[in-house]
Amino acid sequence: MTASLMSGAPFRVLSWNLLRWDGASLEDILTVIRSENPDVVLMQEAQEPVDVLPEILGGYYDRIPLPGRPHGTACWSRLPFTQPPSFCHLPRGLMVKRTAQILDFGNFSLANVHLSHGQILNRRQLRSLTANMHRRAVIMGDFNLVGPVLLPGFHDVGPREKTHRMLDRLPLRLDRCLVRGVNRLEAKALPRFGSDHRPISVTLRLNP
Repeated sequence: MTASLMSGAPFRVLSWNLLRWDGASLEDILTVIRSENPDVVLMQEAQEPVDVLPEILGGYYDRIPLPGRPHGTACWSRLPFTQPPSFCHLPRGLMVKRTAQILDFGNFSLANVHLSHGQILNRRQLRSLTANMHRRAVIMGDFNLVGPVLLPGFHDVGPREKTHRMLDRLPLRLDRCLVRGVNRLEAKALPRFGSDHRPISVTLRLNP
């Protein structure tokens, strides 16, 4: 882990479902990064054009397409990874094989997720993640989950605003942030543009 995080310095994580082909452009992503100045950016439904981020911004980057799909989870970070990001398979539904992207920063880990729509299945997927994470852990992304998460040991610290409008009508809070051994300092949902999801930004500090 970097010395700054070990000393208790705050760090900011931003998450955004980009909406694949018809969603946020590379310029949209850069606009949000330059505006919010996050330390880590988690993206869902990210495709190949996003791969140029480290050429533009420096830092560290990885993208993991879903099995058999051109899109998947991607991450960009100012903070170095302790080891290259990995992925774990999640309990699958009938159609889409889901994975979670796991980032390791030493004794702190972060999971970038895009969970299934089934409300029993997506909670099973969350429970399956915890074995792959350190004591200090953050799970963040598009949960596709309605209502309380109820994941033992974790607290839902993301913004309370609705982040998605299903069929452009029903507002839902699908984008979440769960933490264990980490304190939230600030959480907000950013204005909607480019995608059908609002980006969310959470500022955190590791517990001693």
